[in-house]
Amino acid sequence: MAFNKIARRAKIKKRIRKNLTGTETLPRLTVYRSNKQIYAQVINDLKGETIVSASSQGVKECENLPKIEQAKFVGKLIAEKAIKANIEAVKFDRNGYLYHGRVKSLADGAREGGLKL
Repeated sequence: MAFNKIARRAKIKKRIRKNLTGTETLPRLTVYRSNKQIYAQVINDLKGETIVSASSQGVKECENLPKIEQAKFVGKLIAEKAIKANIEAVKFDRNGYLYHGRVKSLADGAREGGLKL
């Protein structure tokens, strides 16, 4: 039994992903968070392609915001890009992270931006 954070998250991620696949009509919105940035991608797993992506890295509006506000901004940004790509609903993949803090804030921002999760 592994007791470190990386192995624990990998185990949770595997459990989530076995039931979650992005299709052309209902793609997967996946989240990655590092210590400083947060990233989001809308993925079609059947074709193996990223449809749209957004991150807090290099975005002027995110520079002086707290991390939770950055995540909300990235959520709105990914929703805006997805709607331009004719995507209205997605499956939310929290990628093994707990659904609170920055991950929850990104999901809330995507909902505010018009995506259905």
